[in-house]
Amino acid sequence: MAHPANQPVGACHNLVDVRFLRRNSDDKADTAAVEETGVDVEEPANRAFTAGKGKPTPKRRDAEARRRGPVAPAPQTTREAMRRAKQTRPSKDERRAATAERRERMMAGDDKYLMPRDRGPVKAYVRDLVDSRRNLLGLFMPLAIVVFVALLMPNPIVQNYATLVCLAMLIMMILEGVINGRRVTKLVRERFPKETVRGASIGWYAFVRASQIRKLRVPKPRLKPGDAIPR
Repeated sequence: MAHPANQPVGACHNLVDVRFLRRNSDDKADTAAVEETGVDVEEPANRAFTAGKGKPTPKRRDAEARRRGPVAPAPQTTREAMRRAKQTRPSKDERRAATAERRERMMAGDDKYLMPRDRGPVKAYVRDLVDSRRNLLGLFMPLAIVVFVALLMPNPIVQNYATLVCLAMLIMMILEGVINGRRVTKLVRERFPKETVRGASIGWYAFVRASQIRKLRVPKPRLKPGDAIPR
């Protein structure tokens, strides 16, 4: 074999010897590491490479949609959308039944269906205090009707007498409302000592309750006049 003219033969032999010496030293180092640790040392082909899953991670809404099942396509026309909405919403009979049930529960005094102003054991106790007595304030609405009729009559004497009677009744009702409000507030504070009871709020609530006709009170009275208030 002919060697290049510009490279000596001894130089080639020296390069081969150096390469084999480096490879032998590396092999000896790996062998020594295996003997010391007892674990084979493997070098990854590419340290920066991370094995992937093969597919992207699905979004949460897509996963939930797959669990729920197939989704109906979007409506193409307004008429189709209205037909779908009509199919999903309850019928008139169902709505009437639900409304009647809510009103029945509200009239029975269920806290879940009452107005926020009527909820709570304190307000229920105030209603029992008012409903267990006959109040002059219960004539407030009939008195307003009498005043309206008297003002329509052409006789001035009747109008004057009706106005005086109504004025006297209103004064008596106001006095009764103030006295009843104080009494109710005192009893509520004794019954619920840990509750924060505002006298003006409780007094006004009792006044409004007493001024309503008994049959029109919401919720319905649980007690009749003269009944004892349950403990």
